Amino acid sequence: MLLSIFMVVFIDLIGFGIVIPILPYYGREFGANAATLGWLMAVYSLMQFLVAPLWGRLSDRIGRRPVLLLSLFGTALAQILLGLASQFENPLFWLFFGRIFAGICAANISVAYAYVTDVTTPENRARGMGLIGAGFGLGFIVGPAVGGILSRYGYDAPMFAAAALTFANLAVAWFKLREPITSGELRTRSRLQRRWGLQQARNLLAHPTIARPVLLFFLVTLAVTQMEAIFAIFMFDKYGFGAERAGVLLAVMGLVMAGVQGGLIGRASKLVPEIRLIAGGTFLSAVALSLFALAGTPPGVMVALTLMALSHGFVQPSLSSLASRGAPEDQRGATMGVFHSAGSLARVIGPPSAGLLYDRVSISSPFWMGAAVLLLASTLALAVAPSLLPGEPRSP
Repeated sequence: MLLSIFMVVFIDLIGFGIVIPILPYYGREFGANAATLGWLMAVYSLMQFLVAPLWGRLSDRIGRRPVLLLSLFGTALAQILLGLASQFENPLFWLFFGRIFAGICAANISVAYAYVTDVTTPENRARGMGLIGAGFGLGFIVGPAVGGILSRYGYDAPMFAAAALTFANLAVAWFKLREPITSGELRTRSRLQRRWGLQQARNLLAHPTIARPVLLFFLVTLAVTQMEAIFAIFMFDKYGFGAERAGVLLAVMGLVMAGVQGGLIGRASKLVPEIRLIAGGTFLSAVALSLFALAGTPPGVMVALTLMALSHGFVQPSLSSLASRGAPEDQRGATMGVFHSAGSLARVIGPPSAGLLYDRVSISSPFWMGAAVLLLASTLALAVAPSLLPGEPRSP
């Protein structure tokens, strides 16, 4: 069953990755400026943030498999809407509608994690979660490259290809994925272990060993979205790169990050404490974003992109590990819920602010803003390092 859920996640993320590098070019075709494109990216994260708890409760009630199938079907319809946007009188409206609908239907990954929790024991759960992470990473490497190549046939072609792939994924899930053998009560308990409420979030964030990694993750994600939101249009406006070349660049970045997270991070974390990896990684990421702003040629951009992928590959898993280890054992699920919600909030705020800076200040200003936020994160990480080093008290 783990192999089946891996395939579902892998194919799902290929479809997601196909759309991402194309969307800015597609929106530009309909007259969207950078600020509008930022909102086009943000509405997906906003709807996902708001609706995810409802999908969780529904999966407790009727099962993981039906909700996963339903969300895949809705995602395919949303991708078809994106592909058909040019056929309507107000295509930009339909792009937004398609992205909002896709965000509402984005229960796939969260339900996949719940599915793994249901079918694994505590002893082999890490392996199951690792498979989900691998499917996520591999899909996001393949997707942008495929989307970029398909863009030569028009910006709607990748959208329809993503829809076809999602329908294929639906067929795989329908025939291969079985409902976990567990009761509704156990499904609810599994979800509640990961769930958090506002008061619980306040209680958790009152403890420095939890609040500090959450704040750092928010800042890092906010900075990275400054680049993600305007990368495609920046490469087009400054260097004339189309969707195909931008998609390949994003795929290369994903490949470098996968290499770091798949092997280097394990070795590095044994030699260097996580908080210092975070401090060093965020500083190097700030340097990378500064290089983006200063680069005068495409090779300079490649250097910046590689440095960004390498440094962020160390930062992301180190932050997740630090947040998990700083939480009480019986509240780790809720802590990770707060942690990932901080990232979702940053993905709602980051893209519109990047687009506004791009339009109102300069095309390089989002990179400078992201670099400044990362320098702040690096400074904070260094300041709190003594309290989060191994051997220090960690219980809140």
